[in-house]
Amino acid sequence: MRLKDKAAIVTGAGAGIGRATAIRFAEEGARVMVAEIDEAAGEETAEAIRRAGGEASFHRTDVADAAAVERMVEAAVAELGSVNVLVNNAAAFVFGKIEEVSAEDWAKVLGVNVLGYAHTVQAVLPHMRAAGGGAIVNVASMSGFIAQPGFVPYNTSKGGVMQLTRCLAMDLADDRIRVNGVCPGPIYTQASERHMDFIGIDREEGRRLFGQDTLLKRMGEPVEIANGILFLASDEASYITGAHLVIDGGATID
Repeated sequence: MRLKDKAAIVTGAGAGIGRATAIRFAEEGARVMVAEIDEAAGEETAEAIRRAGGEASFHRTDVADAAAVERMVEAAVAELGSVNVLVNNAAAFVFGKIEEVSAEDWAKVLGVNVLGYAHTVQAVLPHMRAAGGGAIVNVASMSGFIAQPGFVPYNTSKGGVMQLTRCLAMDLADDRIRVNGVCPGPIYTQASERHMDFIGIDREEGRRLFGQDTLLKRMGEPVEIANGILFLASDEASYITGAHLVIDGGATID
């Protein structure tokens, strides 16, 4: 019960890494606010937690909308009692070469992946300070520190997330708020399925292709990232801040 008596917000918790994280947090004793723009998916995650005997609430949230984020955080405080842990996971997946990306594409990917994280931190900060500290985990990506063909907007946004994490760790240390990031490699989620569709390959070929460049020769599963997020959010990581945990099956070792 590594998060016993803790209240946690997980954004983008309707599927994939976010859903796996919300469920793992509840299994470890946390009260969880599921923040998700897809209402049906968010409700499904919250209901799965409740069916298993955990405590969860759902709030429809567009993290690119600062006012919507404020409402979600206020709901979390009202329903869960406080905010001790924040996981910024909501993401927009926008790919393409520079000449293929529109101004609207840039606004979407930066609005969700960078500004969305900033909005959520701003909203939880007074409550974490009042609670005497907390833990923030930002989901970045191996795409934040390597170049990939046709990934200009997405990789740019995830590089921004990594620098946001470092700067927040420095600025919030005096408030006893630890800020860390995880950098997943190829993980099998709905987002990876969309990427397979984008490049025109089927699921079996996609799993093989995306996993072949890892040392472990497979794609990872969402729970394998959730376990890393859980560690960074827990007191087991009490002396870790400003760090990025790379969970990529060895894809970027060289």
